[in-house]
Amino acid sequence: MSPTAAVTLRDMTSDDVASMAALEAVVSPRPWSHDLFAGELSMPAAERHWAVAIDATTNELVGFGGIMFVMADGRIVEGHIMNVAVNPERQGEGLGRRLLDRIMREAQGRGAEALTLEVRVANQPALALYRRAGFAPVGVRSGYYGQGEDALVMWLHDLQDVDLEGASHD
Repeated sequence: MSPTAAVTLRDMTSDDVASMAALEAVVSPRPWSHDLFAGELSMPAAERHWAVAIDATTNELVGFGGIMFVMADGRIVEGHIMNVAVNPERQGEGLGRRLLDRIMREAQGRGAEALTLEVRVANQPALALYRRAGFAPVGVRSGYYGQGEDALVMWLHDLQDVDLEGASHD
């Protein structure tokens, strides 16, 4: 049994907020606060979607991902991936890809045509993940993460044409 087989993905609930903020504090030099994550739950479900990865054995949160949807003319046209995080002890097991696939399927299901995100230029594992998923770099946001750390802006166009059928369906 692979390590990720013991992990289930589900929608975020208010019970997950503290664990998400704690994980974010471990993986990010400028982490989102507890209040920011809690605020995501107060947003209309049509505008946001968050998924969490839960270890089925320990019931601990080991990852999460979130997306914000952009509307035009009353319909979703694109999504902005706001955050994908995996516990450092669980990185390399495919959890990031599972979370990303779930977010992408959610966006497809809602009719989004494209996805965008920012990623630290130095975060080579995340860059490789996003490239494998079909994202392409389109520019740099200088100093986006503070202390001179740049963000690479990436886009995936034609989302409705991306085959996610082979992706895990948690």
